[in-house]
Amino acid sequence: MFAHIESINRRYATRTARSEAHRSNVNLHIFNRRLEDAMGVASMQELLTSCSTSIMSTVAIPSTALDSSVAHDTTRPAVIRSAQDVSRIVNAGAVKGSNARIVIAIALGGVFLDAYDLTSLAYGIKDIAKQFALSPVQVGFVSSAITFGAILGALFGGYLTDRIGRYRVFMADMLFFVVAAIAAGLAPNAWVLGGARFLMGFGVGLDLPVAMAFLAEFSRVAGKGNKAASVAAWCPAWYAATSTCYLLILGLYAILPEHQLGWLWRLTLAFGAVPAIVIILVRSRYISESPVWAANQGDLEGAARILKRSYGVDAVVERTTAPVAQPRRASWRNYGVLFNATYRRRTILAAVIGSASSFGYNAIIFGLPVIITSFFAQGPLTTIIASLALNLLFAFVGGLIGVRTAPTVGAWKMTVLGHSLQFASLIGLALIGRPGGTALVVAAILLLGGYLFGQGFGPGSHSMTYASLSYPTSLRGIGVGFNQTLVRTASTISLFLFPVLAGALGTKVFWVIAIAPLTSLLVLLAIRWEPSGYDIDGEDYASLPTVTGRADA
Repeated sequence: MFAHIESINRRYATRTARSEAHRSNVNLHIFNRRLEDAMGVASMQELLTSCSTSIMSTVAIPSTALDSSVAHDTTRPAVIRSAQDVSRIVNAGAVKGSNARIVIAIALGGVFLDAYDLTSLAYGIKDIAKQFALSPVQVGFVSSAITFGAILGALFGGYLTDRIGRYRVFMADMLFFVVAAIAAGLAPNAWVLGGARFLMGFGVGLDLPVAMAFLAEFSRVAGKGNKAASVAAWCPAWYAATSTCYLLILGLYAILPEHQLGWLWRLTLAFGAVPAIVIILVRSRYISESPVWAANQGDLEGAARILKRSYGVDAVVERTTAPVAQPRRASWRNYGVLFNATYRRRTILAAVIGSASSFGYNAIIFGLPVIITSFFAQGPLTTIIASLALNLLFAFVGGLIGVRTAPTVGAWKMTVLGHSLQFASLIGLALIGRPGGTALVVAAILLLGGYLFGQGFGPGSHSMTYASLSYPTSLRGIGVGFNQTLVRTASTISLFLFPVLAGALGTKVFWVIAIAPLTSLLVLLAIRWEPSGYDIDGEDYASLPTVTGRADA
């Protein structure tokens, strides 16, 4: 009987994969359980057989019509018979007052560290080059060392996130941040600094796949605060970190005597250890393993405990002998799955968006102090304040808009709009060149702001939406890891080439950077995949081999 019910619900979930229809499926699941208890197995089977066809042809209930109080019956425990049941509970949303939002906040803290560490060298690179007598090529190597590390970190981190779990990888990469930040701040020469930045990059590479997994797997599938919105929140967290970095630099610039400003870059790099230590100290109280990942490994009891602790849902495991879908296990071969018929177009789209976004953004954000100082002929204090203002007023605000619009407008439209604004801004900067008057300087600053604003609500927010929500739980670590390997490769090329190209081309370098958003825009127009509101985790349980469940003794 249970097998028949689960079979009907799986067929229904496959037919109604989009967000609003998925909400109807949650209602049907709860309705089935209550009727089964009240009417008995035989009458329940007759009712489902007679109603299933008509239910699937009705208009879906809007996603906003079902909140967590309805989705979770707090008067009785939720029954878990399979990993798919755990996924449905998570997709329905956490109970008010649960720790799910705190888990998301801690995961975003990891993203904050990633952004801070990548940005912290931006202002001090000229002082580093002067102190260690570096050539432009050597400056490029020191600048890009962190992204070389991130490439390897993402490659291994994606696999480890799927293989040993989200929690273990997350805590390991925090240690990388602490050690690397202190070593970089105390570096006696460029070799030690480059090595510390490489180690720091390895931690960044480890962190992003696991952080994106936490954001996706502790969020509902539809409505306000859905998976797409939670993942997109990585963007304002990123810009908050870059703004914090500039605020710290501004504060240190004001405090340090002029003859000790050479310490500014060291203190900025070393400060990166502080938030990592804070996260390590609070991890035991709030951070848990992903309940969906635990359930996919067959640990339904562990998943039930996590749901209680982090999601506020009482759940009991009810083993059954009915066949249940068996999600794929972690394997290096899963990298090949990313290019099968189901995921190939999604993988290409996510890779292009992420690589183009990273190439352009890293050139602009890393080069921002250089652009303002050299191209616009401004002093150090003006450079710091302008960089901070641009991040807060344009990039951060754009990121908040990206989060807000993710459940309603969707990722595809916002990414197309963002890339269009970026392309127009870069063309404007290239045409202005080196501004000769106040009006042109203001126009150039606004165009830089336009680029960052488009980055914030468009590809900045949704490059990770595509990377994280194009794959179900069993592939998410591998998918994000592969995506970040390509993205960090683009970052490395960008960080290495920008000092060289800027020195050779001057403001004409903006013509080169403009190729990135244009390429991504063309691919978006060719592949119209919308991940927001789609029950991607349901793909782990559709058309997969089944195994016979073990009944309790």
